[in-house]
Amino acid sequence: MTEQTEGGQVEIPEAVALPSDATISSSKAAEIRGRRQYPLPKLAVPDAPLLEVKDLKTHFRLRDGWVKAVDGVSFGLADGEALGLAGESACGKTTTALSLMQLLPSNGQIRGGSIELFGIDLAQKSEKALQRYRWREISMVFQGAMNAFNPVIRVRDQIAEPLQYRLGQSEATARARAVELLDMVGIPRRRAGAYPHELSGGMRQRAMIAMALACDPAIIIGDEPTTALDVMVQAQILELLEGLRRELGLSLILITHDLSVLAETCDRVLVMYAGRVAEEGPVSRVFKAPRHPYTRKLVNSFPNLHADKRTLDVIQGQPPDLLDPPPGCRFAPRCEFAMPVCTEVVPPEVRFADGVRVACHLFPTSDPEVVATPTTPPTTPTKPKPGSSPGPAASPAPPG
Repeated sequence: MTEQTEGGQVEIPEAVALPSDATISSSKAAEIRGRRQYPLPKLAVPDAPLLEVKDLKTHFRLRDGWVKAVDGVSFGLADGEALGLAGESACGKTTTALSLMQLLPSNGQIRGGSIELFGIDLAQKSEKALQRYRWREISMVFQGAMNAFNPVIRVRDQIAEPLQYRLGQSEATARARAVELLDMVGIPRRRAGAYPHELSGGMRQRAMIAMALACDPAIIIGDEPTTALDVMVQAQILELLEGLRRELGLSLILITHDLSVLAETCDRVLVMYAGRVAEEGPVSRVFKAPRHPYTRKLVNSFPNLHADKRTLDVIQGQPPDLLDPPPGCRFAPRCEFAMPVCTEVVPPEVRFADGVRVACHLFPTSDPEVVATPTTPPTTPTKPKPGSSPGPAASPAPPG
């Protein structure tokens, strides 16, 4: 496969490198990459993994010190994959996503790690250099479409703006393409000239998706895109995202509190707690046999309409103060399986043969014969319909 780039011809190999936890084949990833509408960045390594985040540390400066909102997070994303970020509020999900595009508040700073897109480290780029990658390679569907749109500019013109500034298209060409994008996401052409307040909540969210698609990015980040929408509209938006991902070969990072949304939409899920990764792996494995005590609690605290009536699990206590987080495992003060080592030593990440990695002292080795297992089995969700609760409980398979 050959692609025209800003610097000339580039040969996209028949197979590309993948992150260690990818769920797609290297040849399929290469095929998706070869379908790009616009060229790769001129600094891109054609066979490099799409995205690799390594030991990312994003902190916020306050009068009393640094809030360690994201503290050593690592993950990868292959072409065409969907990754879900889950966890309690303020666990670092949105900060992780904003760090990829460096759309942080003025007191936020990436203080360590790397963000490699096609082998290019975005963490080291200047604000001016990042403009080449925002919206052209990574775009975002924000949580509140009404707040994200300019209320006094027509929706069509706001979608046309990145086409003009990022791709250099003329105003007429960009507007025509904006109308096509709105039609693609289910908004009639006659409504393209509407102002944001003239659209319903679901239509505004569709318009935000159209804007995110404008420059044919490799990655779209959805920051709780179905929040405040009723379940029917939520299902429609999720079906739209899934359909566009399959049709266009997009990679998706989806942030949500709704585990059923992740089960329906994503290939892999990454569970965060207090700025760190607790557990990550294929959705089916993490939900059917969660290993980390926090993941177990999170799954069991979700309502299940199909299981026997039971009291929902409650995670006692509060998340730690990230101005001064506790040493060792940050979940230890709330964990019923905590051991002395948990309060002193940061647990290393252990990777299992089924593609799951977990950071917990209960799993000191990836050898399934010697892994310690918590004594209380969780009840876990099966893959549900969009907007519904997870399905009937199931006993977990043994680790590994």
